[in-house]
Amino acid sequence: MTSQAGIGYEVRDHVAWVTIERPERMNALDPLAQAELLHVWGRIEGDRDVRVVVLTGAGERAFCAGDDMKAEGATIDLEYWLDPRPDGFGHLPLRQTLDVPVIARVNGFALGGGLELVVGCDLAVAVDTAEFGFVEPRLGRLPLDGGIVTLTRQLPMKFAMDILLTGRRFTAHEALRMGVVNEVVPAAELDAAIERWLGWLLASAPLSLRAIKQIVKQTEHLPRREARAQRLPALIEVLTSEDVTEGTAAFLEKRPPDWKGR
Repeated sequence: MTSQAGIGYEVRDHVAWVTIERPERMNALDPLAQAELLHVWGRIEGDRDVRVVVLTGAGERAFCAGDDMKAEGATIDLEYWLDPRPDGFGHLPLRQTLDVPVIARVNGFALGGGLELVVGCDLAVAVDTAEFGFVEPRLGRLPLDGGIVTLTRQLPMKFAMDILLTGRRFTAHEALRMGVVNEVVPAAELDAAIERWLGWLLASAPLSLRAIKQIVKQTEHLPRREARAQRLPALIEVLTSEDVTEGTAAFLEKRPPDWKGR
């Protein structure tokens, strides 16, 4: 189902498919689409049936070209940057409460805020024709919606500063070399690659995935010993779950586990 704001949302077989459906604008986000994405992430957080999310763009040209600056009400002045969006572009890169893994299905251009969405995902698979870049410095702007603070925590500093300071576009294979994406495939193989990654993720216990992501997200500011000592809710839920017993039993009985998510 696609909203009037141009955001598609569908859940099937424990996977939530979130699609930016604004191909006529290269899937750039206007304020209404931004607000709809905020609503979608909240729906996912409240749906325990969702175990993985795939985020993509409609069409074959663009994943997301960033902010739709031609949209009514869009502005590039200080007022825009002061507009409260604590979770970053599309309400994703800095979000702390979305515990399920998110895969970016990068089907084309990922520029500006589009690249912020990619680095806000846990995993990314890109077509070999995709292009990436923080173009903001060449427009007298800054990638403030999660780009600067997220990229410098994910990549070696020289790679991060290359992307941030030059404002140049770079290829999918460069993105793979720098660690921006996990895999690059021809367009004809993109869906098969996504299904392969989904298979790997869904083979793992959903509560384990939630706990791993929660630990990573909520302890990244802590020293390692202190981080390990945290008793986060998702960790406790895993260790007291039916699935922890099922996982051991399935291993001993040499059969696939039947995860219940509880």
